[in-house]
Amino acid sequence: MKIKLLITLIFFSLVVAQRTSAQGYRIKTIVIDPGHGGRKPGASGSFSKEKDISLKVALKLGEIIKEELPDIKVIFTRKTDVDVDLYRRAEIANEADADLFISVHCNSMPPGNKHIKGVETLVAGSHRLKEQDAAIRENADIKLEKNYKSKYDGYDPSNPSSFILLSLLKNTFRDKSIKFAKLIQNSYISRDERFSRGVKEQGVLVLQRCGMPAVLTEVGFISNTEEEKYINSQKGQSEIANSIFEAIKTYKKNIEVK
Repeated sequence: MKIKLLITLIFFSLVVAQRTSAQGYRIKTIVIDPGHGGRKPGASGSFSKEKDISLKVALKLGEIIKEELPDIKVIFTRKTDVDVDLYRRAEIANEADADLFISVHCNSMPPGNKHIKGVETLVAGSHRLKEQDAAIRENADIKLEKNYKSKYDGYDPSNPSSFILLSLLKNTFRDKSIKFAKLIQNSYISRDERFSRGVKEQGVLVLQRCGMPAVLTEVGFISNTEEEKYINSQKGQSEIANSIFEAIKTYKKNIEVK
């Protein structure tokens, strides 16, 4: 049994190594998540709601990807003004075996802080990474090899040794999430001259159960008069969507090996 487990662990180590080195790897599916929706409007500005802005930016981003990178499948967690539970948003991405999860939101500050502005991108906090374990276990057959249960009898995701391998995937997702988040922030700065509030690790529920690199990008402060006008304008939304897209292109180029 020990030999069988060792062989299994060696096999999965090779699979994990191959995935993390990205040899032969291609981004095939991107899930775009417009924040809030329906009876959950999110933050409110003087004349707009977060749910509407996030949807418009997300749809623009999806259209750009479909036009410029037609080989990539784009999936939206919502395409209309409907409420989608947080767990379901991550579930959609996991079920699709997505390669990237991008959640679009707006920031807000309470009265007295309306001068605050800028863009920031969040990834799942390192202190909350254990919350990805369930997602990775649930999708281990997709993330590692399809039909592994029938092919490798005895592999047990709850086994401490096997868990180490899943932890490798979890840390890989974290590292790639941070790299992608930095690309988004750099794109906002270099292309649109936005004020950057940086990349932050936080316990964001929608990101914690994603079994792939995942980010939540705050495209501006709806509580700031100047930025509310910008993120509601056609020009602003197009610039935001194109900046995120440029980050996707760079990320894709960096991790894909011809």
